[in-house]
Amino acid sequence: MSCHVPTVLEPPPIDDVVVPARNTLRTVILVGPPNSGKSTLFNRLTGLRQKVANYPGVTVEHHSGRMKGIGRPDLTLIDLPGIYSLATYSEDARVAVDVLTGRMPGVPPPDVILLVLDVVHMDRQLMLAQTVFSLGLPTMVLLNMSDQLELRGGKIDPLTLSHELGHPVALISSAKGTGLELISSFLNQFGASAGERPQPLRLPVLQSPAASRKWARQVTDRTNYRAPDAPVWSRRLDSVLLHRIWGPLVFLAVVITVFQVVFSLGQPLSDGLGVLLTRVGAWAATALPDNWIRALVRDGLWNGVQSVLVFLPQILLLFLFIGILEDSGYLARAALIADRAMRAIGLNGKAFIPLLSAYACAVPAIMATRTIENKRERLATILVAPFMTCSARLPVYTLIIAAFVPDKRMLGNLFGLRASVMLGLYMLGFLAALVTAKLLNSSILKAKPVPFILELPQYRWPTLRGLALRLYDRGMLFLKKAGTIILGVTFLVWIFSVLPVHGGQFSSITDSLVGRLGHWIEPVIRPLGFNWKIGIGLLSSIVAREVIVGTLGTLYGVDPATHSLGLQAALRHDMGLGGAIALVVFFAFAMQCTSTLAIVRRETNSWKLPAVQFFYMTGTAYVAALITNQVISHFIR
Repeated sequence: MSCHVPTVLEPPPIDDVVVPARNTLRTVILVGPPNSGKSTLFNRLTGLRQKVANYPGVTVEHHSGRMKGIGRPDLTLIDLPGIYSLATYSEDARVAVDVLTGRMPGVPPPDVILLVLDVVHMDRQLMLAQTVFSLGLPTMVLLNMSDQLELRGGKIDPLTLSHELGHPVALISSAKGTGLELISSFLNQFGASAGERPQPLRLPVLQSPAASRKWARQVTDRTNYRAPDAPVWSRRLDSVLLHRIWGPLVFLAVVITVFQVVFSLGQPLSDGLGVLLTRVGAWAATALPDNWIRALVRDGLWNGVQSVLVFLPQILLLFLFIGILEDSGYLARAALIADRAMRAIGLNGKAFIPLLSAYACAVPAIMATRTIENKRERLATILVAPFMTCSARLPVYTLIIAAFVPDKRMLGNLFGLRASVMLGLYMLGFLAALVTAKLLNSSILKAKPVPFILELPQYRWPTLRGLALRLYDRGMLFLKKAGTIILGVTFLVWIFSVLPVHGGQFSSITDSLVGRLGHWIEPVIRPLGFNWKIGIGLLSSIVAREVIVGTLGTLYGVDPATHSLGLQAALRHDMGLGGAIALVVFFAFAMQCTSTLAIVRRETNSWKLPAVQFFYMTGTAYVAALITNQVISHFIR
């Protein structure tokens, strides 16, 4: 197992730390290395009462919430990004330093620190404790994974360790929720006052990694710490999952299984939800007067939003699998496997995690590139991340595949044709990212290779609470987008599809403002197999990719020729197979997301790169869709 060894820099002088003018205990900071169980502990301490936001002026996400999980709703818990040190080589570390020293605008100065360390790897993670202690804030050390320590024969004396460090120490298990009462006792001892700031522990040569490691080893030796043995089953799993041949094959099998389940289970759930939403819409329409208000609600709003909402089950299933793979510790192994392929295109394994997270959304993926130290590799990763198939593309893919691809079984009923097409689209985006990265690395962003060092997390059983919280967050984000952006766009599309008004009557769809615009751009997209309605959908999807589904739902709902048809049947009525496949190929390559463009601009501090990125991806999408439609139209009947 490899270990990430950070450069430990001199922390800010104690005099530079902003001391709160107030005496009331209000703000608690949660800090710790990645994979130490910090997020699980945060959820335990706050329950579902959490808020996700970015720090002012930076793109680093943080969680905050009231500590209702331990009966202290008066305290705010702020979860810092997972870091290995307070060195300022990454944006994560700079944010952590600014928050801990009270210099982050809009964030209250900390009163107390909860330092989470993985007790299984305590000898290495104590290096972070040095710089945190030197800040001079009241700190409690939480040795997480205590259940794993005991189960696997490890040992530590928390009282002796507390004496060595000069700070209280508690053995806890965030997964099982044990030991959390010690956190309450620690916080309750302050009463209503934060008390006097303790004298900082003077630690040796903080700017020397070698001295820090030596100090950590001496502390663990004096406290009779015995690291637990790796379980036999863990070593056996790694011998297969990290094998040069079997590892990639297992990873491919996992990916295929995920897509098969998403389609085979998710499609019936989506169909059932669609039937329910249709009945709700019909019932609501009967309660409205038979005039423009009913047309607005039914055709302009409900049809558009319903067209997107039906894909919620499949999106949640995808995130469920991603959560299981991440929480189990498998994704870190996948990063090591991918490192071999990433080096061939000039990136290292650190780029794999942002690229993998781009399957959820490109915005946090681009933010995650801040952990890549090499500036050129970071820029290359930012530029290729939007090629990865994010969840916003899933409604488009699912809609077209369900409408045009027959539900046939393959490989002895083990794999479906629809799932294979979906997997092919995901692979298409991934290959486009690899090719683009190779072009960048061989030209303007050529960089020297750097070693990829990663501390592998322990295999763990994902908790139902953690998975449920993840799905709740993703579901609420999807519903929020459906209730704001998609609702707003579909409303505007309906308005422009009935204007101008002639003699008190709405215009027909072809004579409306939308119809005129669509027919004006139709000659450009006709070679791709798209009609003017698809063109309007493409324009609206620049706001957000999945908006095209709501836009098409509104347009086909307004059109008398397709009003009584479902969206899938309406698409089959207007499009051929070549145009349908060309549409999903277009979306596999096109940017179609203003949020991604904005975050690229913010991360690179320039509009030049996002502009180049937008036109490069759009041009690639147009050419690929053109070739796809021409080939299928001429050779597949």
